[in-house]
Amino acid sequence: MKIEDAVVFVTGANRGLGLAFAKAALARGAKKVYAGSRDPANVTLPGVIPVKLDVNDPADVAAAARLAGDVTLLVNNAGIARLSGGLTKPGAAELLRETLDTNLFGVLAMSQAFAPVLGRNGGGALLNVLSIVSWINATALAEYSITKAAAWSLTNGLRQELRDQHTQVVGLHAGYIDTDLTRGFDAEKIAPSDVVRQAYDALEAGETEVSVDDATRQVKQALSHGVYLADPAASA
Repeated sequence: MKIEDAVVFVTGANRGLGLAFAKAALARGAKKVYAGSRDPANVTLPGVIPVKLDVNDPADVAAAARLAGDVTLLVNNAGIARLSGGLTKPGAAELLRETLDTNLFGVLAMSQAFAPVLGRNGGGALLNVLSIVSWINATALAEYSITKAAAWSLTNGLRQELRDQHTQVVGLHAGYIDTDLTRGFDAEKIAPSDVVRQAYDALEAGETEVSVDDATRQVKQALSHGVYLADPAASA
């Protein structure tokens, strides 16, 4: 699908990667851009429509789907990450549940709410922001890694389920992105604008998966050849 004349809904659009998705959609000629945020007052980008949205709140999700009934592209960007104390340490289960709520169940809730909307509007597309840790586990972000692996599987399942209604489902994988989420990590980072450019290019080219940096592409290639990789320095 083309971004030009599309109606786009971006979750977590008040800052970071979500803000970059919203900006780029406007720049590419989107007809309308909805910007979801827990606090709509934090959405200050001119030209977008702020929407109160906590992806963990069923009422917010349902209200967003009713309000944005003309959406043709849903970008599931909202996510959280917390530094891991270790999967065998006290508190790991609680941290995993908290992270799953947003990174997996939040994506599922938005996808369930907007799948009928996309279907009514000709199919459109759904883009899920995943990670290099969809395929490996980063020690410092162990619980986050698990949630992204689960979200990758969810993305693949949605692709199969929504194929009959002609919805393009795209998984976006990246290493460290230069946002607040990676502040304090001493690693090479990719600019949000570059991530979004590649994501939208892949979407417009009809692709179903895109890896936006060398580290992520190397991990995917290694896994394709049956090579096990444990926590490379570029994981995020």
